[in-house]
Amino acid sequence: MLNSDAFDLLFNNARTYNDWLDRDVDTSLLKKAWDLTVMGPTSANCEPMRVTFVKSPDAKERLKPFLAEGNVKKTMTAPVTAIVAHDMEFYEKLPDLFPHADARSWFAGNADAIKTTAFRNGTLQAGYFILALRGLGLDCGAMSGFDNEKLDAEFFANTPLKSNFLINIGYGDASTLFERSPRLTFDQGAEIL
Repeated sequence: MLNSDAFDLLFNNARTYNDWLDRDVDTSLLKKAWDLTVMGPTSANCEPMRVTFVKSPDAKERLKPFLAEGNVKKTMTAPVTAIVAHDMEFYEKLPDLFPHADARSWFAGNADAIKTTAFRNGTLQAGYFILALRGLGLDCGAMSGFDNEKLDAEFFANTPLKSNFLINIGYGDASTLFERSPRLTFDQGAEIL
């Protein structure tokens, strides 16, 4: 079992950051976060999540027009913004990722299964990804608030990728955090039958 410091890092003290310290994020940490993320289970090991790391000033400027007004400053000042997407042709990799069954045939030509599996498992992987980033000492600010269709046209034209959400990544400025908002209790959000 993890100790209390690990739970504090991953959950209890984890916050959504909006302001960032002027400190670069080393590419090796992003690669390590990816390597940890892909170890998490997905159905039929489908691994549909794809990440585009927006780090250069030019790439940030390409992203900017698609952001909701309230997300511009925090995204433009974040050292890295991850575009979390899912691959709508993830099943093409199943012969390698799930070689003990013909899993590709479960999806090929089945648009509903593709859409549901890509979104569900890509979002699951994104949760693993956030925990991996936090575990490596990075802060995150996951968000919606952007035009998916226009972003996809800019970053993923002529590909099978569809954006899900964005994650600003870096070293957060804790001095500007809001008070932590209330959370649901077990009895408010869960039941045992």
